[in-house]
Amino acid sequence: MAADQANEWKSKGNLALQEKNFQEAIKCYTEAIQLNPNNHIFYSNRSAAYASLGQYEKALDDANKTVQLKPDWPKGYSRVGAALTFLKRYEEAVTTYQDGLKLNPNNDQLVNGLKEVEKEISASQKSMPNPFADPGALDKLRANPTTSAYLNQPDFMAMFNVAKSSRELMTQFMNDPRFVNALGVLLGINLSADASFNPGISHNQSRTLPLPQVMSDHQLNSSSSNKEKTQEKKMTADTPDLNDEQRKAIKEKELGNAAYKNKDFDVAIAHYTKAMEYDPKNLTFYTNRAAVHFEKGDLDNCIEDCRKGIEIGREHRADFKLIAKAFARIANAYVKMEKYEDAITNFEKSLSEHRAQDVLKKYNQVKKTMQEMERKAYINPELSLEEKAKGNEYFQKGKYPEAVKHYSEAIKRNPDDGKLYSNRAACYVKLAEFNLGLKDCDECIRLDPNFIKGHLRKGNILLALKENSKAAACFTKALELDPNNAEAKEGYYRSSSVTEADPKKRAEAAMQDPEVRDILSDPAMRLILEQMQNDPHAAGEHLKNPNIASKLQKLIDCGILGVR
Repeated sequence: MAADQANEWKSKGNLALQEKNFQEAIKCYTEAIQLNPNNHIFYSNRSAAYASLGQYEKALDDANKTVQLKPDWPKGYSRVGAALTFLKRYEEAVTTYQDGLKLNPNNDQLVNGLKEVEKEISASQKSMPNPFADPGALDKLRANPTTSAYLNQPDFMAMFNVAKSSRELMTQFMNDPRFVNALGVLLGINLSADASFNPGISHNQSRTLPLPQVMSDHQLNSSSSNKEKTQEKKMTADTPDLNDEQRKAIKEKELGNAAYKNKDFDVAIAHYTKAMEYDPKNLTFYTNRAAVHFEKGDLDNCIEDCRKGIEIGREHRADFKLIAKAFARIANAYVKMEKYEDAITNFEKSLSEHRAQDVLKKYNQVKKTMQEMERKAYINPELSLEEKAKGNEYFQKGKYPEAVKHYSEAIKRNPDDGKLYSNRAACYVKLAEFNLGLKDCDECIRLDPNFIKGHLRKGNILLALKENSKAAACFTKALELDPNNAEAKEGYYRSSSVTEADPKKRAEAAMQDPEVRDILSDPAMRLILEQMQNDPHAAGEHLKNPNIASKLQKLIDCGILGVR
């Protein structure tokens, strides 16, 4: 009689687990255990329920009890291994899976579990290197007044060497304040007040939420759909019998998937709809049908299905990744509708559930598109002219910061007007902000290469920066546009004139030019200059190379290299 009652409680627990009502499942399995405390499956199923709630220590206790009651049952080892993996006790998990494989070398759960934990070990080693294995670790500890004294203590050095050999062994020393202080110094953070610190946990990972809800950045970036399915399998009961309706729903979903792949969208919708009728609590059926609506261009129905799926998923505690997927699908529908604000809102909701890299990339793209649209919408040439007039007024009054403000606003209103950049450059010159002025001159010339003031202004700034050869090139360009321009003639004369009476001063001025310094420090150019000095005819060969010719011309222009 008691055994029958226990099995009834177990069946109720399985049903609750299928409905993701994990607390109820635990209650049912506990009732079954009280009636029959020697049934290993009851503990195994309750372990799965605890794992689903993120209560991994309790899941581990039940899994160990399972193995104790039935040491020749491979699934018990799979339960222990999964719990240890969630607790990041990876080395113990590996040993457990290996013990289980000794009983059944071909057990898929054990084989896959071992592969998963090996991946986790590899990922954790990549995401957070062992600070004690850093070649400079001892130097860092020696440089710190607190930790330097520890290096003379044999027991501390023993801890250091053990931690250096394996990150997994660090946890056993976390009760020693010296070790905690040393770890803090090596990580560059203060751990003295953080009693909950665990070196096996990424600093990006929450310590108050279970792993299925909060994952490290590395795990989020590297998760694949196959891995998600593996995680889901680990957290289900050993004998979670599906009822007939649920089996029919899954069959309809598979038929829908096949039709979707064949682009037979109406048939796919029919199958997904039938699946919903059989199992209306399954979020996946709604997001699958939404995907078909999206492909058909029926975006309103796509959004409606996703919202309904999210509502059902919330109600039945669906996997947060599935919720995130539904929000992302809504966002993509809004992108297609060019409703970018709504898209951004739903991308943000998706990322708050699960930080998937493909969603993050699309989110950034949409934000960039939105910003560009806002920039273009802001353009108004009439308002730009008003701001330019205000800038001119403040410039005439000598109020250059105010003039910059209005010219900047004018540029935002009409960013393709090169003359505005020239005006703002004039303000920057008055404020001795020559580099900003030079940047504006370059933009002015790019937008309006025939606007002579852009070249003149740039030439004058370069003269102020003592880059005479570059200034001469600017004034030369200005003279090409207007051969009679007096300012261009004067600028060219000033930039190309050389004080022959004081060659030393001229050389010193030339060496202030970074480009000249780069040329003279180039070993290849130094060799070429040496060849030209020994053999004047070598210059003819070198001048055939445009890159070398431009560098030699630079040296000639600034007087470093003479021409006979």
